[in-house]
Amino acid sequence: MTGGAGFIGSNLAEELLRRNYGVIVVDDLSTGNMENLDPSIFLYNWDIREFDSLEKLFKIHRPKYVFHLAAQISVPDSVRDPKKDADINIIGTLNLLILSKKYGVEKFIFSSSGGVMYGETPPVFPTPEDVPADPISPYGISKYSAERYIIFFHREHGLRYTILRYSNVYGPKQNPYGEAGVVAIFTTRMLKDQDVEIYGDGENIRDYVFVGDVVNANILAMEKADGEILNIGTGKGTTVNELFEMLKKMTGYNREAKHVAPRPGDLRKSVLDWSSAKEKLGWSPKYKLEDGLKLTVEWFRENLP
Repeated sequence: MTGGAGFIGSNLAEELLRRNYGVIVVDDLSTGNMENLDPSIFLYNWDIREFDSLEKLFKIHRPKYVFHLAAQISVPDSVRDPKKDADINIIGTLNLLILSKKYGVEKFIFSSSGGVMYGETPPVFPTPEDVPADPISPYGISKYSAERYIIFFHREHGLRYTILRYSNVYGPKQNPYGEAGVVAIFTTRMLKDQDVEIYGDGENIRDYVFVGDVVNANILAMEKADGEILNIGTGKGTTVNELFEMLKKMTGYNREAKHVAPRPGDLRKSVLDWSSAKEKLGWSPKYKLEDGLKLTVEWFRENLP
């Protein structure tokens, strides 16, 4: 598993371990945290751009499944430095695909992004997978490019795959100090009684899906939905202002939000249709937003330094 010390990856690693799978993690720890992982998990502190290092791992462990979650995930950072974004998200993915083919990996499960895949104004909301991809940020472009390389390796070499396009994932262990993860950022600042900033007017709409549901989709994809690209979301949109008010109530926060300039590359609205995941994967979101937020706030309350 790449990116296994990060937010989604560490939650997935924990569930795989609970199901008695051997788990091997590659993570450069640029945003991940060793403390997120059980001590029994093999952790290689490597960058996915380092092909020779990765090959040593494939030679030694001969993984059956590759869960590829490592990525440059910040849309604003991708706008500022598109080359670095492409190096990690495209070249890093190619390294893993080449090695997966060479060492007989049975299935490649890729964490993609539905939130940036369908452009600024898709023709329908919630948006299904058959809407043509139209990413507007370098991050979205690199994720889509990685998807196309995965499909090429399937057609050319028979590599089995499932691509999961997530909406906005939130939950325990999310890093509150980067630019991604508004739930984690808001929760942390509210619990510390610090100012909370909202970009623009706060009416941007997002589809928030709980990390436990995302983990479940990955587990199901091990044996189902070969050759599929599937949205993983809830089909329900929530504005940033609405999210702020929900978290304000849960944390007991007494301040008002400060509105600042919008961020470059941010979409106005993104909501995903997950009906294909129900049909092909047998998946559905189990956590309502309010319930997932409560679990998230509880975790941050107990784990903030």
